[in-house]
Amino acid sequence: MLTISEFGRRTGLSHKALRLYDVSGLLPPAQVDPANGYRLYDEEQLERARRISVLRQVDMPLTTISEVLAGSDEEALIRLDRWWIAQEATTAARRATLQYLRDRLSRSGTPGLAPRPVLTRDVPETKIASIRSDTDQQMLIGVIVSSTDEIRAYLGTAGATLTGESWVIYHGAVTPEAEATVEVCVPFGGLVDPSGPIAIRVEAAHREAYCTITMDECAFPRIMLAYDLVFDWVRATGLPESGPPREVYLPDCHLLPRDQPAVDIALPILERKA
Repeated sequence: MLTISEFGRRTGLSHKALRLYDVSGLLPPAQVDPANGYRLYDEEQLERARRISVLRQVDMPLTTISEVLAGSDEEALIRLDRWWIAQEATTAARRATLQYLRDRLSRSGTPGLAPRPVLTRDVPETKIASIRSDTDQQMLIGVIVSSTDEIRAYLGTAGATLTGESWVIYHGAVTPEAEATVEVCVPFGGLVDPSGPIAIRVEAAHREAYCTITMDECAFPRIMLAYDLVFDWVRATGLPESGPPREVYLPDCHLLPRDQPAVDIALPILERKA
């Protein structure tokens, strides 16, 4: 058995960190001396402790570390890759946001979104797999990417047919200061049961107004100009809204050039009565 000092020395973890991991259940000691409360660790815990230390160096939250280390090494690798893809997407979105702000500051008074039409279309009844999450603006991109990957992986394992597109429904206003519920949706064909956070439901047929933007224009806050365009058009035409807004991602949109059409900003509306 190793004392907390020896264990900390061999893993590079401080006493404070080890106590935190004990309280959180991430790395409890093998034994606690009932007489003096000293924590004792087993040598077999060294590898888990070192993995925790490395994951904390890339700022992975404790809850995510717990998920990564919960299963086999193969499962940990999948979860690790999924989390890192989400982090890179978040970083790319923040970089695009910064570039948008720099552009607006250096060219004050210029429009932030080139003129484009708002169109309408009929969307058929669609079977979808979805994950609902509460998130703020900072974590939004990571939530979208990780949830989409999780759903697609599950549907692929279940033998479902994928269409390539996906969308995100906003059940509330996601801002830098407040969380709201978003629903990541992936349409599919076939028979699939719900599993864990993944729900299976049918999205009703509806009509929607939409405009198309590029990946560069997806960055917050520039994307809000596209939402304004669609909402203003709907109000001007007097058509009642029939559902929450959504972002519809075209197949493989992340592979398209950043200045090419890639995402539709859409709002369900009621049919105009004759």
